[in-house]
Amino acid sequence: MIVDYKQLDDRRMRDIMGSLLRYGVVVAALLVIFGGVLFFIQHPGEYFDYSTFKGEPLRFRKVHLIIQEAFNFRGRDVIQLGLLVLVATPIARVIFSLVGFLFERDWIYVAITFIVLVILFISLFSTYLF
Repeated sequence: MIVDYKQLDDRRMRDIMGSLLRYGVVVAALLVIFGGVLFFIQHPGEYFDYSTFKGEPLRFRKVHLIIQEAFNFRGRDVIQLGLLVLVATPIARVIFSLVGFLFERDWIYVAITFIVLVILFISLFSTYLF
């Protein structure tokens, strides 16, 4: 979809952001469902003990490993990729809002949106920062 930024008004931006959120959630849900089906096909009849906590393997903490293993059709990694898409969807909305406000030259909303984006990134990457 090519966006003509001269034609971006509030209604058009709202429609694009709504579509972005809808498609992001649908893609994430399809990935999780597909990953779940793959997982049950790859682990038939396997018993999982959830009474004790086991930390996530390293490959579930690194985005590039999740994507690499998801393309190898590993069920748990496809599920994890779906969850990443779900988390990335509202972040993409905030980034799109920031760009839209920049083109509108609405500096107060640019500042507010930028602060929200910084807070999102700090919360996502706080384990690496502190």
